[in-house]
Amino acid sequence: MAGFDDSLVREYFEMNGFFVRQSRKYAVQSRRKRADEEGDLLVINPAPRRGGELPFQLFGSDLPGLSAAVVAVKGWHTTKAVTPTMIRKGDLLEFVRKEAVEAAKEAFADLTTDDGRALSKVLVLPGIPAQEPQRSESVTLLKESGVDHVLTFRTILENLVQAVEANQSYAKSDTLQLLRLLRVYDMVKAAQLELFGAPPK
Repeated sequence: MAGFDDSLVREYFEMNGFFVRQSRKYAVQSRRKRADEEGDLLVINPAPRRGGELPFQLFGSDLPGLSAAVVAVKGWHTTKAVTPTMIRKGDLLEFVRKEAVEAAKEAFADLTTDDGRALSKVLVLPGIPAQEPQRSESVTLLKESGVDHVLTFRTILENLVQAVEANQSYAKSDTLQLLRLLRVYDMVKAAQLELFGAPPK
């Protein structure tokens, strides 16, 4: 399922004007990942918006302010939110290791300009707890571990469903074509679409 999750996140960044580079096409299972294998995607915004600090949890309207990032995708869809206990285990934070960040910077060396783009570390996950004190504890643990921003799959899916046109064929993207078909065959309820400001067709 990791390939589908990566594809979903890739489509999201590309739809928002980013250049995306997948760091590897293979899955590492029987050994520890090398530093250059930690991040799942490398993204760069060719025309980032200047000024203003980005929030910890990103939404679609925040993406223009993101300059460049190494992105780790953790599609643990058996849970709606990553708890402090899951964060403490450390399995989802390997991509923020110093060696992994340096490897990502090297991969970006030919893309970055002299404007000193900062390389952010973005973690894509099912969600963070909605209730206190677990929410604050999760955010604190992630920040202390070196994560700059989180993006949730809910945000990504909502934005993609909103952007997909039912009358367009997305033959070059299995992901977008699937979302389009869900709209065509009314698998996405009208009430959900109204949340995005788009009337049902």
